[in-house]
Amino acid sequence: MDGNIPSPEVFTHVRVIIGIILGLSISRLLTGVARIIQHPLRKNIYPIHLGWVFFTFLTVVHFWWFEFYLHQTLVWKFEAYLFVIFYASLHFLACGMLFPDSMDGYSGYENYFMSRRAWFFGLLMAIFLVDFADTAMKGREHFHSLGPVYPLRNLFLIAVCGAAAYLREQRMQWLFLSLALVCQLVFILIQFDTI
Repeated sequence: MDGNIPSPEVFTHVRVIIGIILGLSISRLLTGVARIIQHPLRKNIYPIHLGWVFFTFLTVVHFWWFEFYLHQTLVWKFEAYLFVIFYASLHFLACGMLFPDSMDGYSGYENYFMSRRAWFFGLLMAIFLVDFADTAMKGREHFHSLGPVYPLRNLFLIAVCGAAAYLREQRMQWLFLSLALVCQLVFILIQFDTI
């Protein structure tokens, strides 16, 4: 099929599907936090879990922000469209891992989070790995414009998430959370404070 749709209209179409998936991701996080606020004693709050909720919220919002650079993509093929949907879906799955549909069988969020941490951190690692391909898709010039900080940040977050998936000790979990939050916030403020 020969596509004659102008690039801005294709980008709008892609932006809509990304918006739907990421909107569901944020909705999942906000609904989970609202349930904790509504019933704080019933949910056995776990501060490390809430810290990763904030990190994931920040990561989803950041993803939505920097995907604006896809407007530079002049030719859209189905593979690129499918890739962007897959990438956005990884964010949704990470958000879904933070707030399960049911807490049956778990004594609270600490018990749940620690038992599912390999899945959660595995999804975060996949997000930062896939980000390399997403950034490359926006063009060589864009990739290089981010400088050496960009790949170092991704590799650092992959290592932090890998260690957090493996180690259960609370002090280490606090350390990993702190490192990830500082890294993410500094990178956003340095690289992506304006479009």
